[in-house]
Amino acid sequence: MSVPLFNLAPNLAVSRLCLGTMTFGEQNSLTQSFRLLDQAFEAGINFFDSAEMYPVPQRAETQGKSEEYFGQWVRKRKISRDRVVIATKIAGPSGQMSWIRDGPKCLDARNIAEAVDSSLKRLQMDYIDLYQIHWPDRYVPMFGEIEYDTVRQFSSVPIEEQLDALGRAVDAGKIRYIGLSNETPYGVMKFLHFAENSACYPKILCLQNSYSLLCQTFDSGMAECCHHERISLLAYSPLAMGILSGKYFASDGGPPDARLNLFRGRYSEGESRYNLTRNTLKAATMEYLGIAEKYGLQPVLLATAFVLRHPLVASAVFGVTKSWQLREVISACNVELTSEIIADINKVHAKFPNPCP
Repeated sequence: MSVPLFNLAPNLAVSRLCLGTMTFGEQNSLTQSFRLLDQAFEAGINFFDSAEMYPVPQRAETQGKSEEYFGQWVRKRKISRDRVVIATKIAGPSGQMSWIRDGPKCLDARNIAEAVDSSLKRLQMDYIDLYQIHWPDRYVPMFGEIEYDTVRQFSSVPIEEQLDALGRAVDAGKIRYIGLSNETPYGVMKFLHFAENSACYPKILCLQNSYSLLCQTFDSGMAECCHHERISLLAYSPLAMGILSGKYFASDGGPPDARLNLFRGRYSEGESRYNLTRNTLKAATMEYLGIAEKYGLQPVLLATAFVLRHPLVASAVFGVTKSWQLREVISACNVELTSEIIADINKVHAKFPNPCP
């Protein structure tokens, strides 16, 4: 069975599974990346996600390789540009990546214009289908933080300036659609408000936020915004960085090349949210693994099918490093979760709500 499609826009059909490329150039070599891309494309996946800062953990020596690898694959395989949908992202303010525009320091017009052109150059493409702000220019709690701290707010670039710069890139034919990532309900509604009040500002098409059995925070306030405003969710990390496969709680602690083992102490954004020492995380995961066993499902199928059944999810953005992992995720498209399974999932969620916010 080919991976089904979803009409994200009138002229933009994307596969319900989106292959993330943030391991390309770090955990995956160019040859390995090509092999995974070939396999995904043959299975009907036409949607691929990258970012200017990838791969992770981010390093000056590897920055941009994920985009480069994808662009090389399209050219080497002579794939018609209209047969693939590429999404990539501009990095928000960070004091940790001085090699990307000195920080980056902010998302002002100059930074956005420079980032768009740099991504196009690495991708060797004339346009980007979906261009997303990786995280907001302003302070927001994210990557495991759940409470807003008023004293941490800093001076940020007005949303109007960001939209104007993105609109100019759209008008120039460099990007087709824009989206947000790691955003809050406030941020989504502000971007929509300004776009509604100015014809020169593009409207955001979708939101890429984390969503999984272990992180259902989207359903609290964001779901209402997206439902009424017709904003689709691109749900990233449906396996909670591999935790929901159960590998990290096996007797051997999981393979040494599994991401949270391989990069222990070097990947703060991942480890802050997916903290394996958190008791509630382990307890919730073990109960979800029990549900999978009870109904004769592989844990990866349960976790992925749960995300895909959400009425607001257009596509699940996932990452793999091996061919067998990709086959497993793809097979989740054939899984229908019964009302009994969902009832059991809801019981666990009520008991351990969002251990990986």
